Parts: sequence; C-alpha cells; structure tokens
Amino acid sequence: MKIIETKSAPNARRVRMFLAEKGLLDEVQFEQVDIAAGENLSEAYRAKNLTTKIPVLALDSGEFIGESVAICRYFEALHPSPALMGETPLEQAQIEMWQRRAEFHLMLPVGMCFQHTTGYFKDRMVPVPAYGEQCGKDARAFMAQLDAHLAGSEFLAGPRFSIADITALCAVDFARVVKIRISDEWAHLARWYKQVAGRPSAAA
Repeated sequence: MKIIETKSAPNARRVRMFLAEKGLLDEVQFEQVDIAAGENLSEAYRAKNLTTKIPVLALDSGEFIGESVAICRYFEALHPSPALMGETPLEQAQIEMWQRRAEFHLMLPVGMCFQHTTGYFKDRMVPVPAYGEQCGKDARAFMAQLDAHLAGSEFLAGPRFSIADITALCAVDFARVVKIRISDEWAHLARWYKQVAGRPSAAA
C-alpha cells in the first residue's frame, strides 16, 4: 500500500496520525506530491482522485481511496484495535458527530481562511479575501464553543481519544498559519490541546 500526500498539509497529517495511533506507519509507503507546484492537477493524478486532493491511498489491487476520513475508515475496519472511530453504536455515532463538527466548523473554515486570505492557490482559484476573513472568525467562534464543551469532557467525543481529536488538533495547528491561536481565556481547550499534542502520534 502507498499513500500519496503532501506531508505539510493538515489532511495528510491526520491520516499519518491515525496510522501512528494504530502502529501502522511502517506498513505503508509514502509518496510526496508537490501541491504548490500543481503536481496534483496532472491527468495522471486526477485518474487516481478526481477531486485532485491529497492524500490518496493506493491499494496493491490497483484501487484508490481518496478523502482522509475514508482512508482512516478503511484502516479502522482492517485494524479495529485501538478503536479510533468507536465500538458501540452510541460511541460510533458520538465520534462521527464530533468528527464532522471538527471538520466542518474548524478544519474547513481554517482551510478556506488560508486559501482566500493568502492567495496560495491563486493560480487555480479566485481568492475572495472577505470570505477568508469571515471563515477565520467562524473558526475562532467554534474554538470558543469547543472550550465550553471541553469543560465537561476529556476529549471531544467523551472519555476516549478518537479521530475527532485528530481532526481538531490538525486544524488548530494549521490555524497558526493564518494567525489563529488558542486564546488565553480558553483554559479547557488549552488543557485538551496539551494532552493531545503530547501524544507520540502528533509528531508523525
């Protein structure tokens, strides 16, 4: 198996972190693609993933799996322990709920803030700075909501570390690129961040 990625990208990082938590990093080869240079826009890459996004999992069978969570779900099914997507129906639903919240209300707005305020991909999209700035505000607002939630929860989805925490951590770290950081008043979010960022997998 091979994962085609750009190591510095937050989505690639969350797949590596997921694999590290399961002790599977050595079982997968990693191939780098330069998204800044547009290598992911080639027809050869598009044949692997029609959205041209990274990462992509290339299976030995010749099939490809795009989308970070889909890749993680594949490995979760193959290696269910430790469970990062839940075990019981309730736990699975709660983790999915918080994973989607972390993705749609934190990772996505942070990404849009980056793309639309920095012009990093202006050769292939039309940046709308005002939209990017609003996305940054939305990300900060959700971080405040997470702080309130974490006042009564060790991790995002309860007492167990999960893929939801991986997504949130990668989003919070990437947010630094657009000068979004954990506020001093968000003590619960800061506690959670220190705990999750201190896991060995965070350095994967």
